[in-house]
Amino acid sequence: MMLWDLFLSFFKIGFMSFGGGYAMVPVIEHEVEAHAWLATDVFADTVSLAGMAPGPLATNMATLVGFKIAGLAGAVIATIGMVLPSLLVMIAIAAFFYKIHRNKWIRASFYGLRPIVTGLILFAAIRFGQLGMDEGIITWHTLISVLITGGVLVAVLKYNVPPIAAILLSGLLGIALF
Repeated sequence: MMLWDLFLSFFKIGFMSFGGGYAMVPVIEHEVEAHAWLATDVFADTVSLAGMAPGPLATNMATLVGFKIAGLAGAVIATIGMVLPSLLVMIAIAAFFYKIHRNKWIRASFYGLRPIVTGLILFAAIRFGQLGMDEGIITWHTLISVLITGGVLVAVLKYNVPPIAAILLSGLLGIALF
């Protein structure tokens, strides 16, 4: 039953994965909380680890959550559940893409999805900022995290620091400071 729940949950998430990994963090968090699979701090660590691993964030999260819940079988089932909808949708779209890619309604709908994706990514960022606060009190860890976030944002946007370098440097700062 647990494997079936993992598959269905991540199949549903995978089917609605518009905007990529970070936009799906709130959706995955909702499912994890609804099933009481992981504690909030463990979920936050899972997001961090999944973000550092190669590959799509949402798929990495499915694999990690599945592994923590039901071992190797859970990891495989959750990953299949997450990837299968995209595979099926991409096969269907590929079959018809040449005919629909110039349609003005299709193009307009994709432009309409962009603000939703941006909003979901901002929500995920705010949510993780809130997780660093202890009952509304800004702690030393929260302040350092905000400073690292700001530094990474400036480094990547202004100085064109490669994202991988920013990730590695942030991880090293986290190790050194926390």
